[in-house]
This record gives sequence, C-alpha cells and structure tokens, in this order.
Amino acid sequence: MISTITSMFLHGSIFHLAGNMLFLWVFGRRVEDACGPMRFLLFYILAGTSADLMTALAQPHQDIPGIGASGAIFGVMGAYLLLFPGGRIRTLWFISFIPTWPRIRAFWFVLYYLIIQIPPAIDSYMNGVQYGVGYWAHLGGFFACIFIPLFMKPEAFARYMSNVPV
Repeated sequence: MISTITSMFLHGSIFHLAGNMLFLWVFGRRVEDACGPMRFLLFYILAGTSADLMTALAQPHQDIPGIGASGAIFGVMGAYLLLFPGGRIRTLWFISFIPTWPRIRAFWFVLYYLIIQIPPAIDSYMNGVQYGVGYWAHLGGFFACIFIPLFMKPEAFARYMSNVPV
C-alpha cells in the first residue's frame, strides 16, 4: 500500500501532472464538498489502490511499474458521475480557430474518456502489448467509484439517497 500511495504522487512529466490536476480541479471540487476533505482523501487513496490492484490482476507480468494518479482521477470522475448525473462542466472547443467554452453534460465527457480506455486495455490483456498509459489503472480507478457513498458526509448521503441534489 505504501508503494501505491507513493506512486500516486509521482508523474512521468509536467504535462501528466498538469492533466491530472486539471481533471482533479474540474471533478474533485464537488466530490470533496460531498465528502469533506479527509473522507475525500481516503476515497482518493482507495481509488488509486483499486487502480493498482486492477493493473496487477490484468497484467501480472508487467515489467514497468505504474506511476501517476490517473487511476484515482478516474475514480473521482466516476464518483462525480454517480453524485451529479446531470452535472455540467465547462469545456474548451475551437470552431475555426475561435475558442468557445460550452457547458456540456459531464456524463458524455466521462463516458467518452471511459470508452476510449477499453480497446487498448483489451489489447494489452489479449496480446501483451505494453502501452505508456495505464489503461487498466484507469478502469480500476473508475470502478472504485461505487464506494463513494461510504465516504460521503451523513447529510450529503441522506440527500443522495432521497434523490435530492447533493
């Protein structure tokens, strides 16, 4: 577990770190509001551990250790999806070099990122291909989102269970 926690705070490049921090800022703020800071940290570590466990199960003979918090970030994205299914996020799109910032449903954004993880994950499992991205870690972290209700503040959990917006 110590190596999992340590590897979550190591990153391959400044762009890897910046991407993770951007996604943490976009999705993590509202999830942390529903959990509180300490419970959110525990959930984040659980999602990172789940990501490492999924990678170890899917690729037991992998030579290169995984680093980064992308699996934990995917867990936070999944938790956001469970807690705020109708939530919208602001995105940046370019239309003929003109930047626009539409608000799109987080469901479509997270679904897109989840779907693009599956083909390379299957390829690495079936054919032993080693990518520079931990696709199984992403999937393992995402599926840790089912545990988010265990980490919510009692009042947020009561609202969640009564279908009132968290």
